[in-house]
Amino acid sequence: MRRSAAFLVTLSLCLVTTAQSPDELPLYEPSRKAFAGDWLIDGTGSSSRVYRTGDDHLVLSNGIVARTFTLSPNGATVGLDLLPENESFIRSVRPEAEIEIDGMMFSVGGLAGQPIHNYLLPAWLKEMKSDPSAFSLVDYSITETKERFPWKKRMEWMPKDMPWPLPGKELTFRYRLDDTAIMLLHERLTADTQHQLPNSSGKDSLEYLKQIVVEVHYELYDAMPLFSKWIRVLNESSQEILINTFKSEILALTEPESAVESLTNWILPNISLQTDYNFGGMTGESLTRSSISWEIDTLYSTQVCYQRNMPCLLEASPKYGPAQAVRSGGSFESFRTWELIHDSRDRERKGLENRKMMRALAPWSTENPILMHVRSAEEEAVKKAIDQCAAVGFEMVIMTFGSGFNLENESPEYAAQVRQLAEYAHSRGIALGGYSLLASRKVGGGNDVVMPEGRMPAFGNSPCLESEWGIDYFRKLYNFYEQTGMDVLEHDGSYPGDICISTLHPGHRGLEDSQWNQYRRITDFYKWCREKGIYLNVPDYYFLSGSNKIAMGYRETNWSLPREQQEIIERQNIYDGTWEKAPSMGWMFVPLVEYQGGGAAATIEPLREHLPHYGQRLANLFGAGVQACYRGPQLYDSPETEALVKKWVGFYKNHRRILDGDIIHIRRPDGRDYDAILHVDPQGEEKGLLMVYNPLDEEITRTIEVPVYYTGLSSKAIVHEQEEEPIVLDITRNYTIRLTAVIPAKGYNYFILK
Repeated sequence: MRRSAAFLVTLSLCLVTTAQSPDELPLYEPSRKAFAGDWLIDGTGSSSRVYRTGDDHLVLSNGIVARTFTLSPNGATVGLDLLPENESFIRSVRPEAEIEIDGMMFSVGGLAGQPIHNYLLPAWLKEMKSDPSAFSLVDYSITETKERFPWKKRMEWMPKDMPWPLPGKELTFRYRLDDTAIMLLHERLTADTQHQLPNSSGKDSLEYLKQIVVEVHYELYDAMPLFSKWIRVLNESSQEILINTFKSEILALTEPESAVESLTNWILPNISLQTDYNFGGMTGESLTRSSISWEIDTLYSTQVCYQRNMPCLLEASPKYGPAQAVRSGGSFESFRTWELIHDSRDRERKGLENRKMMRALAPWSTENPILMHVRSAEEEAVKKAIDQCAAVGFEMVIMTFGSGFNLENESPEYAAQVRQLAEYAHSRGIALGGYSLLASRKVGGGNDVVMPEGRMPAFGNSPCLESEWGIDYFRKLYNFYEQTGMDVLEHDGSYPGDICISTLHPGHRGLEDSQWNQYRRITDFYKWCREKGIYLNVPDYYFLSGSNKIAMGYRETNWSLPREQQEIIERQNIYDGTWEKAPSMGWMFVPLVEYQGGGAAATIEPLREHLPHYGQRLANLFGAGVQACYRGPQLYDSPETEALVKKWVGFYKNHRRILDGDIIHIRRPDGRDYDAILHVDPQGEEKGLLMVYNPLDEEITRTIEVPVYYTGLSSKAIVHEQEEEPIVLDITRNYTIRLTAVIPAKGYNYFILK
């Protein structure tokens, strides 16, 4: 251990931003640092800190999870633990990252020499060696977490304030290549007849690599079992370098099952993953296509599976490129990966954990304005929509697809007209914006994506966002919103990840950098929108880059069905959609006029002639805390319809915090009996709100076992049926209450728990 101690002394002399040497850090004592409560209900007291251990390791922990790093003979992750369960997720040590620079591949940190890869014993670490050709750890720093980009909060649309940045600790390790690594690299390249040394044939031509710094960043957030990781490359040399590709995370994780034969569907480790390099879908799962993969661990020769193809090696890496040039004095930053360590495989609990993670990482997704889709962008139609929204308490008007709104129109007269409409809307307390189609169209003129042979764009047609047209389109977006003062964008057909092999587009060189550059083009704009307080309704999973909302459940044919069928399907879509998304994260759709066919049986207009159905749709949506795109020329056409809309808007605003909270799934709608959802908010005054619906033609009475654990209530529940006087119910040992609900025919009921 003498070498390790000496290394730590050297390390303490070259710390970057921390004022603490390892000796100044608190000593880690796992038995005393485990959080005893349930972080989903109350994580108070589980603050993130960096500790030292008695064997010269660093531990990043908040009492719920811990990630342990060795500092010598090189930096490496040697532990990833769920503390309350005393569960280890790491079975083998791997490099902290891999990176290809100027066509040369390097490991960053890591240790070699582990005898087997089924599990990892601390005693083995003393005998393991550093890869002499890898980037070596030189120092580290500890700071508070920082915001990824600015966010202008719209508190009027939020149930409660959300912290930004998410509180926690950031731990950054810095790595460089040493003389030994350069010598070994020279020997390897000299022996490789297929590889030409950069600039010249001598070892000196590689010396610039010693001036490249790779930073490996970790964040751990307070009160959540959630880590973030990314890398940053600093080019301190005198020449430009090319980042060909990288792996920013490599984790050899403990397998949750071990099968002799190869399986079609393996059970994966109990970790949920997110990245901010995600496109081409409406669910978080779609990110696996762009940035996350589960690979076969070729080092794991002692696994039970005879084919040795168990997917238990997690890698975070772009599928293409990024092929990014970094000038002298410049830097490159990877995407971020977030790792949520689950403490259960129960579907409800995992859903709650994932939803809490998303609200924390993308708190703008809790902005949940009540919105209308107006069908016409003509001044009279838009002002009518604004006035009606203001009258009933709606908060936003979007000039929808087919309305005639065109933000690509650069006429000064048009911009002035739109600005007047925006100013009028703001004077009435209404946000105003419009619709624009991006990638699911053909623009021609050599500006569309050029796909490799045999490949088609995701939407059939798509412009390249790095073509002249794409660059100009985003210039128009920035200018239009600056000139008009609008504060909403509905961005349809968002970038789905199409690659482009063109070498003629000004924004990319070819295939390898085409995906990275296009994604940065669109997400830079979305981040700018967050800074300006511009609301983003985007039907793809761009939450972590700034978008507010995606579809909760949407299929055009659903909204051409008879009205009574739409009612059930709507509640099914909400029930199913809220396993992954919080209510505020998804929108539904209410076609007030005919939409995609269906005729009179599918149409709500005239509204006054279909009050029961209109009322049920409002009860479905506001009762779930899910906003819908109400598409039509008006929200009401009589005093009765106006009163109906006001009633439900009032209900939502009176209970906004609990309705925008989380959802426990009670009974899925099937049209044959009652269905129900329970909103929970253990930190709120209203701990729960139970919504029950009756699809039948007769009144029904049902006794429901209501699970109240996630309300935070433990012994008694004060229950209000709607706004009536309360009753007190005992909570059983398994955290349920027995509640008798009378539900009117084709109606609803609700109960408030305190």
